[in-house]
Amino acid sequence: MTAVPAAFVKATGQLGDRRIVAVVVKSVALTLAVFALAGAGLYVGLAGLIERQGYDGEWAGLAAVVLVPVAMWLLFRVVAMAVLQFFADEVVAAVEARHYPARAAQAQPLPFRRDLANSLRGLARALGYNLLALPVAGLVAFTGFGPAVVFMVVNAVLLGRELTDMAWLRHETGTAGGNPAGRAERFLLGLATAGVMLVPVAGLIGPVLGAAAGTHLVLRRLEKETEA
Repeated sequence: MTAVPAAFVKATGQLGDRRIVAVVVKSVALTLAVFALAGAGLYVGLAGLIERQGYDGEWAGLAAVVLVPVAMWLLFRVVAMAVLQFFADEVVAAVEARHYPARAAQAQPLPFRRDLANSLRGLARALGYNLLALPVAGLVAFTGFGPAVVFMVVNAVLLGRELTDMAWLRHETGTAGGNPAGRAERFLLGLATAGVMLVPVAGLIGPVLGAAAGTHLVLRRLEKETEA
């Protein structure tokens, strides 16, 4: 399990790389833009609904101020990961170029259409799994912390898969083995990334940091398989 902490250490050491910085800026800007547009849409929708009920439209602003931060807290991981899919190749390529130049020469960059398809599939998977987890979270709501644990575990599984697939898809050769990163490694990667994304400010770089760490896990495992 030491592979996961080592991967995060290497990923953190590359955060100053201009290519990584560029992805952080683009992904954060686009993620915040999505929530800004959603907030504006929510305000317009609420204003119309409230005015039709005969109340002052200013209540819509108050409702939006309350609901948008709640939505950001609940959906940030889902939206941030969907956005990152569009820039995943750039993160993986930056890690390859610095740490695995031989692998970089063998990589197969993904076309935009496939990035879009991966993003939509990941978004659907995240929404679906989280919706399925709702009844379980409801059953353990009496514990106070139970729902948080349920959603953390579900998102750790999802994130671990998405963050390693980003690198694996550039190197997969159609073999039956699939993603070479072990399930336990993927889970720990997802858990650590989900934890980072809960931290204010630092959470904004969580997806990129996790993608870089996931790249290390996949490529190190591929190198070991080659050496064997």
